[in-house]
Amino acid sequence: MELLIVVAVLLILFFLGVPVAFSIMLSTLLYFAVATDVSWTILVQRMVSGVESIPLLAVLFFVAAGILMNYTGISKRMIAFSEVVTGHLPGGLAQVNILLSTLMGGLSGSNLADAAMQSKMLVPEMVKKGYSRGFSTAVTAAGSLITPIIPPGIAMIIYGYVGNVSIGKLFMAGVVPGILLCILMMITVHIISKRRGYLPERARMARPKEILSASKPAVLAFILPVAIIGGIRIGAFTPTEAGAVAVVFALFLGVVLYREMTWANLKASVIETVRSTASIMLIIAAASGLGWVLTWERIPQQATEWVTGLVSEPLLFLLLINLFLLVVGMFMEGNVTMIILVPLLMPMIQAYGIDPVHFGIVFILNLSIGTLTPPLGTIMFTTCSITGCKFDEFIKEVIPFWITLIIALLLLTFIPAITLWLPRLLMS
Repeated sequence: MELLIVVAVLLILFFLGVPVAFSIMLSTLLYFAVATDVSWTILVQRMVSGVESIPLLAVLFFVAAGILMNYTGISKRMIAFSEVVTGHLPGGLAQVNILLSTLMGGLSGSNLADAAMQSKMLVPEMVKKGYSRGFSTAVTAAGSLITPIIPPGIAMIIYGYVGNVSIGKLFMAGVVPGILLCILMMITVHIISKRRGYLPERARMARPKEILSASKPAVLAFILPVAIIGGIRIGAFTPTEAGAVAVVFALFLGVVLYREMTWANLKASVIETVRSTASIMLIIAAASGLGWVLTWERIPQQATEWVTGLVSEPLLFLLLINLFLLVVGMFMEGNVTMIILVPLLMPMIQAYGIDPVHFGIVFILNLSIGTLTPPLGTIMFTTCSITGCKFDEFIKEVIPFWITLIIALLLLTFIPAITLWLPRLLMS
């Protein structure tokens, strides 16, 4: 009975617009107030221990590295390189948008940061070139969903921490799915651009010399994701230490090589890092308390017994979970959903013999799709508010990208080798 009250209060607070961390804290506090067989000190202990974790330091480091990269001038160098590589394709600027999301995914680790940056930088230019505002916004929002599954995605770190899964393997598992998503998105943009007459930015394909010349200013940024995966693979550093390396690398680029990092920019990046990290850690602390409540009530065990009694095939289970997560993603913030649901679902995937690394990429992509979906899609609201796009226009334009994302999700769900090939190759 106490748990039903907690869930009801949590949902009410969500729909009232109370910040996520405080909604979870208040509903969990209510459980301890109503229940008579548990001590209040357990809640404090669980919330504190929930954020006292070495792996979670990677969140701070990679958030800081991504923000620092935005102040070093790396973004404009990436745009210049993307224009040379994809400018000859129909819908040249839209293709640049998708490729830039893929490249920046290896730096920022946050789809929200990626979407906000490109909404400010690329959408105004696309509108000037004749692209509709709705299409430009939809491309930016959809392209940003590549970011969470390209290493070092913040979502992978949180999933790995909560589910006790190797973060290094998750980083490796995201590479091929990220490239696949990029290709499928570019095909979608190509088809739409051909139908609407969105012209290329360049008259012809760039020659190898031009591509080489354009890549030189950004080549050091390309090295970062490769260095992270390579360093983890050979044991040079852990994923957490890789985050610290990324921060030092970003400062080196901004201060020594590009010389675009000023004291004002450094101060702004530190403030932005503190705010972003604090919001994530508050959610993790609050959700750790709620997670203890669910475990105390034996919800994971009961849910596993119930689901495995109904569904016997792993593939059918994955299909049902996909449908469930797509609906949940429409109403809940991704990190919160992950912290609450991963402990519940992990016993189930173990019972079905599903690889937790494979499931992690599928899980993250599911929640990412929810950020494009009404009524509470965070990416949808962020991009539309920055670009001034109307929601009905956005929804109309984003439908082809929804279809593309669902196709990608089904491919990743039912062909585990797409996700697991690289980790098995490098970690064998």
